[in-house]
Amino acid sequence: MSTLQGRIALVTGATSGIGYETALGLARAGLRVGLVGRAQGRARASAEAIRQAVPGAEIDVFVADLSAQSEIRRLAGAVREAYPRLDVLVNNAGAIFDRRETTVDGIERTWALDHLGYVLLTLDLLDLLKATAREAGEARIVNVASAAHARGRIDVDDLEGRRAYGAIKAYSQAKLGNVLFTYALARRLDGTGVTANALHPGVVNTGFARNTGGVLGFAWSLIRPFLIAPKSGAETSLHAATAPELRGVSGRYLAKARIAESSASSRDRALQERVWALSLRQVGREG
Repeated sequence: MSTLQGRIALVTGATSGIGYETALGLARAGLRVGLVGRAQGRARASAEAIRQAVPGAEIDVFVADLSAQSEIRRLAGAVREAYPRLDVLVNNAGAIFDRRETTVDGIERTWALDHLGYVLLTLDLLDLLKATAREAGEARIVNVASAAHARGRIDVDDLEGRRAYGAIKAYSQAKLGNVLFTYALARRLDGTGVTANALHPGVVNTGFARNTGGVLGFAWSLIRPFLIAPKSGAETSLHAATAPELRGVSGRYLAKARIAESSASSRDRALQERVWALSLRQVGREG
């Protein structure tokens, strides 16, 4: 984006790791930033830390559990009430769970948080993004996925792992869902001025998988010293959110702050449409 002063961004999962560094980078670029976190104390502390690092920064705090659809709808309503415009939406919140859990909506937690959370929040804020694009010329949706999408498979017969659950399997499936959703969404946004892109941030040393146990937790503890820092992990998100050369670029996948190629399955248009329809049904939407 060429002129960032006066622009507004919303970043989910913004209390630590990539999300925090993305919010900090956007504040440094001159945007007003809304931080979305699950815990009010952590969200307020993160907001204050950014204000200390960027004097004069406009930082707002929103609290929501993005695995719960009622919370997402409440968050979207609060954002629409607080902001007259929304130039950038960064869907970043996510986690991996070593045991199968279900949410208050009865949906497996990884799919609910890491994928459906992106879908529902985006759709609930789409009118605001479109209105901003009509006025400002563009608005951007940035979906933080992962290279793990390449090993993902949409198991329609056992999408929520009722018969066979695995943490990596569930996470990879959700990240593939992110990319499929992004491509399907981008087609529907053609001509609106709103762009939608997905990205791989790199394998980053964050709180991700820190609370898992067993083999997954042990393996993550071994590789953590070799991972990149959250600041480096946020570079691709910031590039997707602000780079002038990405104005009008939509339906693409980025890695290392450049356009890259996503997996063959993610480029399957029929699968994109199938996951689009499935996801909308799961969040109670049509279209």
